[in-house]
Amino acid sequence: MNGVHDMGGMHGMGPVNPETNEPVFHAPWEGHAFALCRALRAFKRWNLDQDRYALELLPPAEYLRMSYYERWFTRLEKQAIDYGFITPEEFANHRPDPTQPKGQPALTPNMDQAFISRGLPPTDDPTIPPHYHVGQSVQAKIINPTGHTRLPRYARGKLGTIHRDQGVHPLPDASAEGEDVRQHLYSVRFSFQELWGPQASAKDAVYIDLWESYLEPA
Repeated sequence: MNGVHDMGGMHGMGPVNPETNEPVFHAPWEGHAFALCRALRAFKRWNLDQDRYALELLPPAEYLRMSYYERWFTRLEKQAIDYGFITPEEFANHRPDPTQPKGQPALTPNMDQAFISRGLPPTDDPTIPPHYHVGQSVQAKIINPTGHTRLPRYARGKLGTIHRDQGVHPLPDASAEGEDVRQHLYSVRFSFQELWGPQASAKDAVYIDLWESYLEPA
């Protein structure tokens, strides 16, 4: 979808100021938010792309106001209710309802390890042939989807070259809707000048991983 989260190439958003010796977490609650997200994802009631899409659905003004883990925790609040981990009343009261059944199965370290490995199928799938080959010229499609996508706005309509076939991966646009669509993922080279215009460096390029359905022959 087109939203404030897709900030690549946008002007007026202020400078990027890297933090020297930035800690993993700036406060203990950030670590707790991270752990809660990990714990609930281990139950596999939603996938990574549904996670990302939930962030994209945050109100733009709130998205820009929030810190990184504020966004994570705000997203998790809604997911915990929508996917049946807690009731709206439990969330509002900040305490469990003793009349509600406990979730099954209980979280175990093995479940968390399974989440880390993600259980994704292999990227080598001879039953899904590639539509493009290394060295081929392609154009990123001009799309304006209302749902999730991994095709950034700054690359849409731009010409590039297939640099590498990354194998077969789930299409994020479909995964965000709970569907399983697998296709080839390519590393596509775009010159700076193609992306940013003639004033950009002529010797530099950006490599973007793009799924097959994002591309068309040039």
